[in-house]
Amino acid sequence: MKPNTIQARVLKHIRKQGSISIREIYLDCHAGSPTKVISELRKKGYTIVSNPKHHPVSGQRYVRYTLQEEPET
Repeated sequence: MKPNTIQARVLKHIRKQGSISIREIYLDCHAGSPTKVISELRKKGYTIVSNPKHHPVSGQRYVRYTLQEEPET
């Protein structure tokens, strides 16, 4: 995978921070369709788990994605 693609940036973020939200994919990785990025990574063999959360202040529901397993290279 090329180092500066949206998918590469999402993986780098998850590896560094432990997880990523749709908002972070959209704003920090400049993805027009964050769910599509996650879907494409899953198709490439990455095991990405969706973790539903509630924002502590607004109470809004959201999902954080964590990388559980990477494909064998």
